[in-house]
Amino acid sequence: MKHLIFAAGLALAATTAPAGDNGMTTKASALGVTETVDAMVAAMEGAGITVFARVDHGAGAQSIGEDIGASQLLIFGSPKVGTPAIKDDPVAGLFLPLKVLVYQDAMGATKVVYEDPAAMLGRLGGVSEDAAYLQPMAGALARFTDAASN
Repeated sequence: MKHLIFAAGLALAATTAPAGDNGMTTKASALGVTETVDAMVAAMEGAGITVFARVDHGAGAQSIGEDIGASQLLIFGSPKVGTPAIKDDPVAGLFLPLKVLVYQDAMGATKVVYEDPAAMLGRLGGVSEDAAYLQPMAGALARFTDAASN
């Protein structure tokens, strides 16, 4: 049993790069870009989270004769969680709602990337590093990206 738990931990570590100096977290998905975003949308809608937009960067590039591969940006959130951040610092509205980028890398692998809310909003003067909304934001990002990348 210990070996199974250890192997599962290694597999997760191999597919997730925690937020580093730049505050970004990258995860691998076994699904394609569209399927990964579809899975996140389903998980979010099932949890009552609002999906505000799905931006297809790949299609945008194709519309001008360029090819960047599959790439979609998902914009989502909950006014209940985000509004307190904007009340603390109106500039938080520049960073919210939350965003997740799903793209196909040069090797054809699907990557899921998001910025840690504490790193993202911590640059603002009015947002405290221990603000109560940072943990729910980080938890939602981790849960929804895990649901789509595992």
